[in-house]
Amino acid sequence: MWWVVGAIVVVLLAGGGIALAVARGDGKPRAATPSSVPPTSAEPAPTTPPPSPGADITGPLDLVLLGVDTRVTIPDWEPHSDAIMLLHVDKGLKSAYLYSLPRDLRVKMPAFAKAGFGGGTYKLTEAMSRGSRVPGSKKANVKQGYELLTKTLSAYTGIKQFQAGAILNFGGLDKLVDQLGGIDLAVDQKVSSHHRKPDGSLRPLVGGEYQGPAAVYLPGKRHLVGWQAIDYARQRYGLPDGDYDRQRHQRQMVRAILTKALDQGLAADSAKLEGVITALGETLVYVGGRTPLEYAYALRDLEPSKITLVGLPGNGVGGGSGYLGEALTAEGRGFLTALTKGQAPGYLAKHPKLVNK
Repeated sequence: MWWVVGAIVVVLLAGGGIALAVARGDGKPRAATPSSVPPTSAEPAPTTPPPSPGADITGPLDLVLLGVDTRVTIPDWEPHSDAIMLLHVDKGLKSAYLYSLPRDLRVKMPAFAKAGFGGGTYKLTEAMSRGSRVPGSKKANVKQGYELLTKTLSAYTGIKQFQAGAILNFGGLDKLVDQLGGIDLAVDQKVSSHHRKPDGSLRPLVGGEYQGPAAVYLPGKRHLVGWQAIDYARQRYGLPDGDYDRQRHQRQMVRAILTKALDQGLAADSAKLEGVITALGETLVYVGGRTPLEYAYALRDLEPSKITLVGLPGNGVGGGSGYLGEALTAEGRGFLTALTKGQAPGYLAKHPKLVNK
């Protein structure tokens, strides 16, 4: 299940509306501070409005976007990061790259004393759950899990610092998409649902198999409402490349939501923007040194069309006990190296198949 896209609206381009509110509100000229020396003329001394919060952020930025299964209905359930997406914004904040890492990526995790974790090699999705453990307690700490996950990501990708992260759990994407009036998406392959009927109701699970007619998403331009967006984004079974196809569909949906948010004129409709943010409610956890509002203002000129969607290919790896996880190919790892060196445009020019059209 994937809930990441809503976080981007809050942390990223939904900020177009937030940024405008800052410029029109806090950015208005303020009364001059009284001085011990009176002005020499009757004209009031000119004042310079203070810079908007976030105006000093120039990039580059690396942001983490996570879809986390917290299973709030199950007591003491440990959170798992089911969708892991990274957004790199170039210096100047006018262009960006959005790419995914497989949830089952086999990675080395550093020791993490806060959780009593000694380190080791595991699937990337486990970093959140292992890092969230609080010794002596059955309660999970999501922000603590995020800390171990980002340490693991830094070691794997070579990105030294992630400036902020947005974490969404179950229970927000359908409301978010419906708040926008649905989204328009170019479906690139036939996708059959394992979980939903054509009317959106759940398919019954009988003997380990889903029964009854299934919702089907055919190639072409489609308008998806909330439950359809959730259903489409979570499907991987029956697709030629499984989870890699699902990752691509998730990235496409990110851009579709951002495009719809801008087309809806959120920048000029503070009430509607507030409704979108409210739709997320407690399903969103934000982690960062600066506030979402500051990043929103800094990224006000980043258009969805300037976000390059990148797919990193990989293969399953195994051992004596069978399947162990996924590993990126040399071509996929090469993109991460190029990105950290500021050479992503040239690398993608040489490896055009990595770009999702």
